[in-house]
Amino acid sequence: MTRGILFSFFALIAMAACTPEKEGTSSVKRDLFGTVDGKEITLYTLKSRSGVEARITNFGGILVSLSVPDRNEKNEDIVLGFDSLESYVQKHPYFGALIGRYGNRIGKGKFKLGGFEYTLAVNNGPNHLHGGVRGFDKAVWAGEERQEKDARSVVLSYRSADGEEGYPGNLDVRVVYTLTDSNELRIDYAATTDKPTIVNLTHHSYFNLAGQGSGTILDHELFIDADRFTPVDEELIPTGELRGVERSPMDFRKPTRIGVRIHDKDAQLLFGKGYDHNWVLNRKDKGLFLAGTVSEEKSGRVMEVWTTEPGLQFYCGNFLDGTDVGKSGMRYEHRYGLCLETQHFPDSPNKPQFPSTVLKPGETYSSTTVYKFSVNP
Repeated sequence: MTRGILFSFFALIAMAACTPEKEGTSSVKRDLFGTVDGKEITLYTLKSRSGVEARITNFGGILVSLSVPDRNEKNEDIVLGFDSLESYVQKHPYFGALIGRYGNRIGKGKFKLGGFEYTLAVNNGPNHLHGGVRGFDKAVWAGEERQEKDARSVVLSYRSADGEEGYPGNLDVRVVYTLTDSNELRIDYAATTDKPTIVNLTHHSYFNLAGQGSGTILDHELFIDADRFTPVDEELIPTGELRGVERSPMDFRKPTRIGVRIHDKDAQLLFGKGYDHNWVLNRKDKGLFLAGTVSEEKSGRVMEVWTTEPGLQFYCGNFLDGTDVGKSGMRYEHRYGLCLETQHFPDSPNKPQFPSTVLKPGETYSSTTVYKFSVNP
């Protein structure tokens, strides 16, 4: 594409952003969100024709808000987060963030690859969690907005340098957030490397379909299409076993209220202080697969999770304790949000029986997740 065509394209985008919006129209626009280390941070707003609105920042690739209608067509923000960039810069539990290079935990922060042992940053007791001390959730990504006939997107890109947080290889990452007129928020991930490395990218929004700050998610109903899960030890590192969910609190093969069994005297629930586990999805191919569904009765909102990944981490906000003051001064108390993180399995680099997370030069890491919204009558 020539420079002149590019200029014309972005000029049209700018004009669209400055044009007053009409009900039933879609849009994409950008605003200054603040600065980090002297770099301007952008807040992108994507709006669909049906009224769904997503706001995404290139700091950490964070989904700042997601406004979705209920059965009465009333829009509410359904993801936990903050009003200001400054709050995201401070330590927080990964509200809305892109996670990498490796989502979830790696035991003792070590793994072997190609005859070498690598030592990663340790930030979760003795273990490595969600990419380390300064993972992708703290990176400033390059951003570009796009608008198409029935969708609008933000394209984020970042180079993770060789040795960053202990990982080998220069990793070039591209993540595309797309909001469609079919009420889907789609996330497409891609990465390449110049040296063998490990990659496991995911998204870490805390959802509450009744509206952020509205109370616990214990009355939400959850379905996960998985016959097995990966049990963990006291440090939440998988043991390597693939255990059946039948006759256990981990069985969500039929829609089940999250709070029904969360206080069972089950060792796995005690280790996680509730649900904080990876489910082995019943997928049969590499295409998009309906991994799970969550619904909330009062609002009627339903969220489907589709993915190309083999696993789904369900975390129900066990470590939220009211210390995080979110949007409009809301305090996020215990279990005020839930995460459904599509992924390869935790500690896969140290578990050869798990699906591999190794990426080699000449290969392209590719993954897609779709959060699709609807309402029950």
